[in-house]
Amino acid sequence: MSGPALTVDVAAIAGEPPRSILLVQRASEPFAGSWALPGGFVEAGERVPAAAARELAEETGVHAEPSELALLGVYDAPGRDPRGPTVSIVYVLLSDGEPPARGADDARDARWHPLERLPPLAFDHAAVVADAVSFAAHARRR
Repeated sequence: MSGPALTVDVAAIAGEPPRSILLVQRASEPFAGSWALPGGFVEAGERVPAAAARELAEETGVHAEPSELALLGVYDAPGRDPRGPTVSIVYVLLSDGEPPARGADDARDARWHPLERLPPLAFDHAAVVADAVSFAAHARRR
């Protein structure tokens, strides 16, 4: 029996109120050259939060413990990934500042983008970023 692929994404948001988000420029298809949240496939035997922290570090050089990641939600809309059915577990990492980032692994570049001037985003990441920014704005008020 085969089901959808399982992926993770991390919306790293800096500032209070939220002012920027860490994005990676994809090096390969689909969406080569486009900007996206750092993320990737969960490996066999890997816990989902650990996969999110690993992908963040591999693609951007920004390190976070799995316990620092807050669960944002599950994104499973059919057609969200042209490679086939994919379910992504998305986490938010809140940061006061913008830790240095560099593109690595399968990311051509990684940089902080002001929330008011985001580039077009790959996959369904524009909707995910909107949810993450709303989450961050409310989380900081608690």
